[in-house]
Amino acid sequence: MTVLPAADAPIPIFTTLKEVYGSLATAAKHALFFALFLGRERWDELVREFETKFGHKPTYIARAPGRVNLIGEHIDYADFGVFPAAIEHDILIACAPRPASIAAAHPDRHAPGSVVAENLHTRYTRQVFMPTRRHTLGDDVPLDAVRVAPWHLDIDKSELRWESYVKAGYYGVLNHFFSPSSISPVPVPVDILVTGNVPPGSGLSSSAAMVVSSTLAFLAANGIFEGEKVPTKGELVKIAVENERRVGVNSGGMDQSASVIALPGSALYVSFVPSLHAEPIGLPRDAVFVCANSLVVSNKAESAKHQYNLRVAETLAAARLLSHYLNLQVDSTDGDNTKRRLVTLREVLARKSGFYRDEQDAQLEDLVQLQKGLVDMLGIAMDYLLPEFGDRTDISLDEMIDKSGMDEAEFREAYLSGVDAKTTNFELYLRAQHVFEEALKVLKFREVCLTGGGNEESKLQTLGKLMNDSHDSCHRQFDCSHPKLNDLVRVARSFREVEDGTREGENIWESHDLVRSFSYTLFCSDFDALEGAGWGGCTVSLVHREDVEAFIMHVKKKYASYEGMSEEDLASCVFATEPEMGASGDFWF
Repeated sequence: MTVLPAADAPIPIFTTLKEVYGSLATAAKHALFFALFLGRERWDELVREFETKFGHKPTYIARAPGRVNLIGEHIDYADFGVFPAAIEHDILIACAPRPASIAAAHPDRHAPGSVVAENLHTRYTRQVFMPTRRHTLGDDVPLDAVRVAPWHLDIDKSELRWESYVKAGYYGVLNHFFSPSSISPVPVPVDILVTGNVPPGSGLSSSAAMVVSSTLAFLAANGIFEGEKVPTKGELVKIAVENERRVGVNSGGMDQSASVIALPGSALYVSFVPSLHAEPIGLPRDAVFVCANSLVVSNKAESAKHQYNLRVAETLAAARLLSHYLNLQVDSTDGDNTKRRLVTLREVLARKSGFYRDEQDAQLEDLVQLQKGLVDMLGIAMDYLLPEFGDRTDISLDEMIDKSGMDEAEFREAYLSGVDAKTTNFELYLRAQHVFEEALKVLKFREVCLTGGGNEESKLQTLGKLMNDSHDSCHRQFDCSHPKLNDLVRVARSFREVEDGTREGENIWESHDLVRSFSYTLFCSDFDALEGAGWGGCTVSLVHREDVEAFIMHVKKKYASYEGMSEEDLASCVFATEPEMGASGDFWF
């Protein structure tokens, strides 16, 4: 995994909240949420509660922010770049090595590497666990010898709990910094206390923030920051990606990159080909983002096979059909046997444009040839994804298989194993069109942000139009929105009409106010359903700095689902944010 120079920087260690949050007050001061949750009192409470629960003070507070994806919806698992940013809302974990004085009173809790984990949220109970080193017979040693296996922690993927993400973070620290050899140093017993204000189930990547912060907490408690093997930001991203896969999240690194590498005032252009790469991109100075929770949480266990998993299958199937139509050699052969691969739309583009092989040896993707390839793909071959007859856009299962060049059994096994068996028609044309057009929007968004000088208001309008178009495509072409989410978009887009004293227009999708919806999507190489992957979640609105307070009041008042909510609850549902500092280990005196 290749990382950029910014990711080679060390993980910051701060001693003041001003250093931690940087420009926090510039946007969040407009929201009650700041006064309730983000001030000094929140950190002081965490320290007080830690001392009450454990009988000693924490030595570090690990912090990792949530993130928004500003543009680039449902294209990361097609290998196209996305544009996330870290937000002020974060997960905090107070931690400290357990003092030896406690060992005498509680010897059962003082085993090497043992963890006592508490959560400030009362619905989460205390958890006690410790890693083990499994002893197994080695393949290359005598049968009467024993080889020490890597560290192990039990994580039940069928019933993920809050401490599962803590354990996931611990895994990477154990296996990267502590040799399993019985004569090597062992991790210290650790006490941790967790709190967070990243709204759960809202698509702001609380799971990645939890894994990153827990990884940092165990690094800090074990003195890794004081030694010679201090990881860089990029190395922390790698470890966090590995760690989150321990809980079944097949992440490609977008969320972790945003949570770790982000800088104040900058979003990230995250690309996945030829390797994971995160480039900080500054935003216009008057750009403030307001997140609003639709209060709709999709039940992924029930809906995955006809929602998220189906979209992944449709984009992969579209890539297969296009590669067959364009006669691209995407499979490998061994004699008379053909080994099928799950080719992505990004690879089809690269092969058709002739730069696939050159790209394998490159450090970074060539954005000029990528943009040209996207335009070319939208101009050729797309009609092959439509049915042979009629004016419909969806294609039948039988015709899709026939156009793939594969036999039915191998196609079903490769592409439909994670899809509802009752699905008979597939929208390959609309899904591929969304992916290619959305990838172009991301590149345009990046270009506008990087353009020096010019009219700042014009930049904001251009970025807002791209965000509007992104939501419209999610709604119309990718069908991953939700009626409530669309209602919230209507409310947000009506703000300027209200400010101007004009009547709210009926055709909200033609509005040019600055808002779009987003969903939490991870790079996914199989058909696992991931939390926050559309069909609910939040909107993120691009608002001029001067309008933030009035905009928030407008959304709180107009969105019907907020009726009757307390001001405190509303503050956690609608809040302003600017791109903030990534993860840090904060020393507590």
